[in-house]
Amino acid sequence: MRYLLLVCTEEIDDPAGGPDDIERWVSTHDASGARVWGDRLADVSESRVVRVRHGGTTVVPGALHRDFAAIAGIDILECASLDEAIAVAIDHPMARHGVLEVRPFYDWDGDA
Repeated sequence: MRYLLLVCTEEIDDPAGGPDDIERWVSTHDASGARVWGDRLADVSESRVVRVRHGGTTVVPGALHRDFAAIAGIDILECASLDEAIAVAIDHPMARHGVLEVRPFYDWDGDA
């Protein structure tokens, strides 16, 4: 099953233990097959929140997710279970320096 790993920082200047820690995590989980794809996101100053309501459109600079300083990146995981995806997330350096959300993709085959 596929899972989204949403990587959030609590402070923009919080580097998650450095690039070596991130590279180790990426290499380890790419090699195991648990990490399918991932990338770092641009600075939150480049994001826009878009809404269309009652015939009007609003476009607001900044992040949708206000609880954290920024969504720093995403990873797509392929794991046998939610518990396995959580174990992969626990190993991520941002689990110690930010916060991670693990969310399964919608199961289209299970929607009867």
